[in-house]
Amino acid sequence: MHAFTRRAVLGAGIAVAGGSGPLTSCSAPSSASDDSHGPRAGSGNAGAPAAAEPAPEGYVSPHGEEVAAAHQERGPVREIRLTATTTSLDLGAGTVRTWAYDDELPARPIRVTAGDTLAVRLANHLPHSTTVHWHGISLRNDMDGVPGVTQPSIKAGASFDYRFTVPDPGTYWFHPHSGVQLDRGLYAPLIVDDPREPLEYDEEWIVMLDDWVDGVDGSTPDEVLDELGGGMAGMHGMDDTGPGNGSGKGGRDDSGDDGDDGDGDDGPRPPRTGPSRILRGARSRLLGGDPGNVAYPYYLVNGRTPDDPRTFRAKPGDRVRIRIINAGGDTAFRVALGGHTMTVTHTDGFPVEHTTTDALLLGMAERYDVVVTAQDGVFPLIALAEGKGRAAMALLRTSESAGAPLPSVRPKELDGRLITADQLRAAEDVRLKPRDPDRTIRMRITGSMKKYDWAINGKPYDPSQRYPVRAGERVRLSFINGTDMWHPMHLHGHTFQLPDGGPRKDTTILLPHHKVNVDFDAENPGLWMVHCHNVYHSESGLMTIIGYRK
Repeated sequence: MHAFTRRAVLGAGIAVAGGSGPLTSCSAPSSASDDSHGPRAGSGNAGAPAAAEPAPEGYVSPHGEEVAAAHQERGPVREIRLTATTTSLDLGAGTVRTWAYDDELPARPIRVTAGDTLAVRLANHLPHSTTVHWHGISLRNDMDGVPGVTQPSIKAGASFDYRFTVPDPGTYWFHPHSGVQLDRGLYAPLIVDDPREPLEYDEEWIVMLDDWVDGVDGSTPDEVLDELGGGMAGMHGMDDTGPGNGSGKGGRDDSGDDGDDGDGDDGPRPPRTGPSRILRGARSRLLGGDPGNVAYPYYLVNGRTPDDPRTFRAKPGDRVRIRIINAGGDTAFRVALGGHTMTVTHTDGFPVEHTTTDALLLGMAERYDVVVTAQDGVFPLIALAEGKGRAAMALLRTSESAGAPLPSVRPKELDGRLITADQLRAAEDVRLKPRDPDRTIRMRITGSMKKYDWAINGKPYDPSQRYPVRAGERVRLSFINGTDMWHPMHLHGHTFQLPDGGPRKDTTILLPHHKVNVDFDAENPGLWMVHCHNVYHSESGLMTIIGYRK
């Protein structure tokens, strides 16, 4: 992706191209800038319902007056067009047929300034329904992109206008919230600049990490889910029943490649055409045992394998801000930049007390911002698929004469000092004020790899399930992992704080047979998902909903 100087970062207001592509179009339909603030169906969605199913009695609706009152638009409007489409992508090690936004991987970053209103028209040119979730943003509930909860699915051939004010600066991203579509090519950075940016740097490098299976030797994410579920995942779920449109227990959405419209049960899936993708025998000390479920053929940095990596160019001595995003479906990455130490400045968009390290561990959906002082030469940025033995790679080049390292390189920094989120402290200006929780919600993670019956408190996802909270409360989520697997747990629409003044985050690693208490202030009314960001765990039932009571 292009580098951004600090001056460009502060001046950018629209999406900036990745790779050598053009600037994102900032033209948008006139309806995207009208005075309506609720969800709007585009012309291709004529006749579709204006909202998802109503909230249960006594709960705030995603489209209710409480949501509108909490989110008054302010600042300039940034208008973007986005198209989800089938496409062919060159990953470096081969070309695959997959799904992506605007035929790019990752899609071009969307870039706004904190306080701006973002207006995005998504045109769905996929063969199946989809949505967009704006990960980590404390946005209005009806724009959160959860089908059947905050909006109807966007049918094939239809469009949808997302419109919301972006309140907090930081590194975020966007992706579908429909079945296992996340494990295709549908993702991109969402960078929110701080108009009073305190961090000094010369260049910026956005790094998106991914594990890749779609289109390789006939594999698809839906077939991977079917295989993991042992046949339980082989039936279509009903449309608009939840974030995956699936049954919540081995369910799947309408994101397969068989041409249905997702409106009903189409019977058993055809036999798997690709090789087995179940990961067996892998172990990780850092993750407490089993590192994941899926054996991916490729690992990517900014859409490329190590055979033909992306190269970021800077000058020796430049201070480079690196925004690292784990967009993977089933893989934690250990990340290091050969020949450099990294200073951690932010995680999940929020600033932390600066901490120096050699390496980072990122669970799925986590983000870290680091600053490095570029040395003279060419250096590998390695993202090791933790416990899986293979790696992705990109290059930092400050000298054109230096030779590039081999794809097999493993810099010593990977085995040096390593930072995890629990070792960081929130910067003072974003730390929650000390306060005892008004409400504690206990969420015990249950299930096993053998049965693939992931759930919360023994109950697989049911869209009618609600854990109630009230506006103004300090809420403690007590995540208790009763399983032999690690889980990256994500809360929509809020950031929580880790214990003892820890960092503000929206996603946290929960190790096997461990407990983590996280606190958040209930200041964003609506219905909000809590789920594991291993897309195969969540689609098999490991998710639920927190609902604001009226």
